[in-house]
Amino acid sequence: MTIASRLLSYIFHPLLFVTYLVLMLCLFMPTFLLIPSGSVWKFAGFVAIITFIFPAANLAMLKAFGSIPSLELRERKDRILPFLMITIFYAVVSAMFFLKVSVNVNFNKIMMLATTLVAVATVITFFFKISVHSLAMGGAIGILLPLNKVADGKLIFVTAAIFALAGLVMSARLYLQAHTQREVFYGAIAGLVVGFTGMILLF
Repeated sequence: MTIASRLLSYIFHPLLFVTYLVLMLCLFMPTFLLIPSGSVWKFAGFVAIITFIFPAANLAMLKAFGSIPSLELRERKDRILPFLMITIFYAVVSAMFFLKVSVNVNFNKIMMLATTLVAVATVITFFFKISVHSLAMGGAIGILLPLNKVADGKLIFVTAAIFALAGLVMSARLYLQAHTQREVFYGAIAGLVVGFTGMILLF
């Protein structure tokens, strides 16, 4: 059970949130991002590099220089600096897409939402520790729910699967004792509210 919980935590790491979301939208709602079918995996790889690899490398660097004691960031105070740096990085990337790189306006808005989720997690972390795994899963659900209205049923099963995965991931975080029930609950609610509200305002 411990191995399964750790695997779930790694596979659905919060920094992979944008990559998975882009893949889901490209595969199940291709008209949303308008990425050519032959370029979907290349584009997802590019997204993974800028939203996962670079921030993860930054975390590894902080660990190497002793700025954080562990990559698991179990203590609230250890999360503040990494979260701040990731927020700044995501904000710069989002601005770059809006001002310099022409991909798709909907993708730009998704990046804005991802940046907002990271920023919210950072602000909350100054006062209270929450589960960012739960926040990411809640954010995904919040983003997908409004899209179901215009997706002609294409996202129903995907959304249901994300609900199930969210339950598994949150259970894994509790089983590993990485978070309390309150931290998991607040993380999920924060993600859901930001994701859903952001979609309503931006789209």
